[in-house]
Amino acid sequence: MTAPPAGTADLLAQWMNGRKPTTTTATRPDHGSGLRFAFYGRTSTTRHQDRVSSQGWQRDMADELIAGHGQVVDSYFDAGTSRRVPWSQRPQAAQLMIETSSPESVIDAIVVGEYERAFTGTQFATLYTWCNRHGIQLWLPETEGPVDLGNSDHRALMSLLATQLQREVLRARHRVLAAMHNQATRQGRYLGGRPPYGYRLVDAGPHPNPADARWGRRLQRLAPDPQTAPHVSWMFRQRLAGHSVASIARHLNERGVPCPSIADPDRNRHRTRDAWTLRTVAVILANPRYTGRQTWNRRATDTRGPAATPALSAKAAHPALVTEQDFIAAQQIRAARPASDGRARRFALAGLIHCGVCDRRLDSHWNHGRPTYRCRHGHTSTQRASERRPKTLYIRENHLVEEISIWLEDEGRDGHATPKLDRPRHRRVAAALRDSGKIIIYDGAGWRLKASRSAAVRVQRLQARDLHHHVLVEAVAPPRPRARGTASPGSPVNHTTQ
Repeated sequence: MTAPPAGTADLLAQWMNGRKPTTTTATRPDHGSGLRFAFYGRTSTTRHQDRVSSQGWQRDMADELIAGHGQVVDSYFDAGTSRRVPWSQRPQAAQLMIETSSPESVIDAIVVGEYERAFTGTQFATLYTWCNRHGIQLWLPETEGPVDLGNSDHRALMSLLATQLQREVLRARHRVLAAMHNQATRQGRYLGGRPPYGYRLVDAGPHPNPADARWGRRLQRLAPDPQTAPHVSWMFRQRLAGHSVASIARHLNERGVPCPSIADPDRNRHRTRDAWTLRTVAVILANPRYTGRQTWNRRATDTRGPAATPALSAKAAHPALVTEQDFIAAQQIRAARPASDGRARRFALAGLIHCGVCDRRLDSHWNHGRPTYRCRHGHTSTQRASERRPKTLYIRENHLVEEISIWLEDEGRDGHATPKLDRPRHRRVAAALRDSGKIIIYDGAGWRLKASRSAAVRVQRLQARDLHHHVLVEAVAPPRPRARGTASPGSPVNHTTQ
């Protein structure tokens, strides 16, 4: 393609725009006049979106906005970055913030091509506060110039944009999830992701969408992998024979059977171990796709819409490695077995005691007619127990309950809330531990209390929510002039058991 001669006006472009063609020499941009802008744009994917065209139209929107006020002297564009990623974690956006805030920066303002391409949630408020702190303007096409949250119209517009964006995201998400749920249940279609261990992907014919079919896109389905499928069938046979998950994993390691990260390293780059683990075998034994039925969205977390229920195909979509009857029977082996006298055995502290040696939860164990807890330190793991590891760690529930009850009573005398006295002592202790978010660490010599991981996660979420609140409050503060060149309280309780 031949470009117009250098130094001459594009006569055809002038004619297309309805202007009288001229032969005057194009003037060079004057970087010394007007504001100096840094342009920012973003595209979500590189597989389904063309970076050149996406960056082009976003830049055109920005250039049209700042025409007559200055021009772009630097450009930053994040390709293949989700909108939900904060600016400080986007490669190009983070680089823009670093270079723009440096004393040597010549940038006066940041301009984006479209609001929804750059922001989501509280990201705009965060960046606006940051720009105010460094004396930099933030220009948006939606405001037809620099944003000023001191202006009530701008505040209303930003709130409307955020609400509209959230609505569009929810609508698109609902439609996509509803379509995927239908494709999985009624069509048994493979919807992507890593194939389960024991399967490989094969061609399943042209795409049902005519437009996609014309582009050459084809469907895929699961088929048994000759190398790994026999191992999956063996796992189910062993489980049905009464073998524990740990013994199955141990035998796989001893036989040298390749685990998923070795059998398919390209699709399991997130896995770093080269041996079978307890969790790997347990996940395989609990995957209903080995029955030949297609599944999707098994770990749904929403409470409404198509994402609320897991999808299971109405009929077989690929060859099965285990029958449905055997699969259900394997799941029932994991259930607690009833006592010989027919009564249910209850363990009040189940899940609340962790081993001080290996950090695993102690197993609930009924011994001599009473609840106890134990950790066998490798006897139920996938690896052989070393000589340095101690033998079974064992504690009776009544011993722990008695000592923790004394500690709780002392806490109550110090002004802390005491558990309700209308319940048995072991239940009061369990309720107090769960309410406080603590677990028991026991190492055979003594016990101590420690905050559980779930409680720590809740604290982090509350701190993040408070931070977002402060960011929004600070965002409406008046801009400041730009200047360049310039043992948590309470240690764990430790007691000795007899």
